[in-house]
This record gives sequence, C-alpha cells and structure tokens, in this order.
Amino acid sequence: MRTVEEHRAALVALVSALPPVTVALSESLGRVLAADVVAAVDLPGFDNSAMDGYAVRSADVAGASAAAPVLLDVDGDIAAGDTREHTLRPGATMRIMTGAPMPVGADAIVPVEEGDGGVERVALTLAAEAGRHLRRRGEDVRAGDVVLRAGVRVTPGRLALVAASNVAAVEVVARPRVHVLSTGDELVTVGHPLAHGQIVDSNGSMLAALVRASGGDLVGVGHLDDDADAWASLLADVPGEPDLLLTTGGVSMGAYDTVKEVLSGTGTVDFVKVAMRPGMPQGAGVVGPRRTPIITLPGNPVSSFVSFHVFVLPVLRALAGLDPEVALIRGVAAQGWSSVSGKVEFTRVVLDGDGVRPSGGQGSHMLGALAEATHLAVVDARTTEIRPGDPVHLLPLVGQD
Repeated sequence: MRTVEEHRAALVALVSALPPVTVALSESLGRVLAADVVAAVDLPGFDNSAMDGYAVRSADVAGASAAAPVLLDVDGDIAAGDTREHTLRPGATMRIMTGAPMPVGADAIVPVEEGDGGVERVALTLAAEAGRHLRRRGEDVRAGDVVLRAGVRVTPGRLALVAASNVAAVEVVARPRVHVLSTGDELVTVGHPLAHGQIVDSNGSMLAALVRASGGDLVGVGHLDDDADAWASLLADVPGEPDLLLTTGGVSMGAYDTVKEVLSGTGTVDFVKVAMRPGMPQGAGVVGPRRTPIITLPGNPVSSFVSFHVFVLPVLRALAGLDPEVALIRGVAAQGWSSVSGKVEFTRVVLDGDGVRPSGGQGSHMLGALAEATHLAVVDARTTEIRPGDPVHLLPLVGQD
C-alpha cells in the first residue's frame, strides 16, 4: 500500500511543465504571470495637476493670504486631455483641470477654492510653494521598472497597473487542458428522470467545476458505460488532445470495474491502494498514442472530491509550471472527532470564528457535509482522536471564497 506522499510524487512525475503562453491583457484576468511585467512608459507620463485650480509660478503667489490676495491675469484654460504645450508667463496664471498637463514655467497649483474663481483676472489667497498639488512625471513608475513579478495572479487592480504602463500583452502560465470522464452504467445526466437503481452523474459536474476553479481548461466532459470496447476506442484517440485525462469510477475490486479491467491490460497504468480515507483505490499512468497522462479516481463522490485536492490539484499545478505543493494552514479544533488508525484521514470540516469542526456525516457518499465544508483536515496515520483545542492542519478547498 502506498503512502499519500508516495502516490502524489508518482503522479507529479507523470507530467512536465507546459510552456507559458502570451495573452492579450484583456484576457489575463485571473491568470498567473510567467514573466515579470516591465513598464513601457513613465507613470504619470507628464507633470500634471492634482486639483482643479490655477497653475502658477510659486514666486508670483508668495505672501498671498485671505487678507492680502494676489491678483493675476488668467491667460486661458488647460483641460485634461489637452495635448498642446503651454507656457506660463511671469505674473500670470492659467486655469487647469485635474489631470491636465502643467504649462512650462508653472511649479504649483492653487486650488479653485483658494481664489475668487475669476476667468480673466483672479484673486488668489494661497501662497502655494513649489510642488504644491502637482503629480510629477514618473513619481509612481519609471519606464523600465518591473511593475509585477512572475508568479503573481492578475487581479483587476494589477491589470489596471499593467494597462497604465502601456503593456498590451503579458506572458502567463499555461492552463492545463483536461478531459473529464465519468464511468458506470448506473449514471444518468443531471436533469433526466431516474429509473430504479440509477443515480445522477454528479461526479462529472463536480470534477469539471474543480478543474475550472483550479485554473484548467476543459476540453471535454463525458460519460462512458461499463463497456470495454468503448473504452478501447477512446484510448486509441483521446478526444481534445488533453494534457490530462481524468476519470472517476470503476477502479475498485468489483466484478464490473471496467476502467480498471481495460487499463490494466495496457501495461502503462498502475492501480494501487493508498493509505488514506476516503479515496483508497487509485490509478495513474499514460494511455494512447500520445501517452496522455491519466488519473483514475474512485466513484464515490466524496472520495473523488478528496482525491482531486490531494492528487489532481498538484498535477495541474505542475503542468502549469507552479509549485505542486499546496500549503496547509493551521487551525484549532472547536470540537473533537475520531479518526482511523494506519491511514491519513481527510475530514471535511468548517473553519469559522470558533475554530474547526466536522461539517457533518463523513461517509464517502454524503454530499451534504461536502457542500458545507471549507477545508479538509489532514489527520496523520498515527492519530486516532482529535480533541477540542488540538492543532489541526487544513487543506483549503478549491473555489472557496
């Protein structure tokens, strides 16, 4: 029987990092940068006003106050977006709007509130020193500066910074292409009526959602009956040319576990037991002419869900060129629960302000507790009981807020 760590390492070894891709900035939201982003322009790109007011030479308003305003001629207006180059003569001012370029010779702004609002001649009451209410060229970013480092995720705020830096395309880590297949004669597509003995194929929908939430691209989501010929046909030409084929069901010890039966005959897929609960039966290898990596997960919904987080997520991260390891966080048990000896147990839990507690029934078929869970508590194989107040290691669930 393999340990969790041994099986995870075997799966990660099946893949290598995909080459990064260049995408338009508009398509980069949520993607992880594969290279530093370097500013193409200064930010701001020119000296400009931080206020609506009057552009002045600070020497011309020295000593100005409410009791002794300074009178200056107004030589015109400068609006935001004005691309002309203006020059301010000594003893005069120009009305200026927020963001508008400073005229040559001006070195300060008197806000409109510090004057009488004149449009031909104005009385100013603020002795604005040089640099007052100005935004200097390059004070935020200089052309050639690294504005974002490789490895960070593009958020709306970061996207705005890149756009302002006049960078139209960025290099991002690849999104692994995944084909998801559910297996079993008993499965029915969601929304269809169920006959006696049939169940809804929730695993297909769940795994597809997990792939998307993990940053992968789905090239197919399908279902195959327990039909060896159908499986053989699929393996000869895996649809969508995926980077990973992900299956669920048919990998246990039953007489009708067709996935295990067919793939065992290829000689390129191993089926093992992993010392964990839930999710003990696992399989992995390569299939087809393209030697497509395949991970076969158990059919029980919770087993499949847990196995995705423990095994599939590290593989997707490795394909994307990221560190396969997902960092655990620490919590404190708010209530106790028991665990099995000799296996790593992944308990579905809720982490809230009171601490960590099981999210409900822990059976591998119980989706109610799964829907409420926020983390998996990773309980080592030597621990058989968690007591209130005990420290707990937690694996965050994909897609949680």
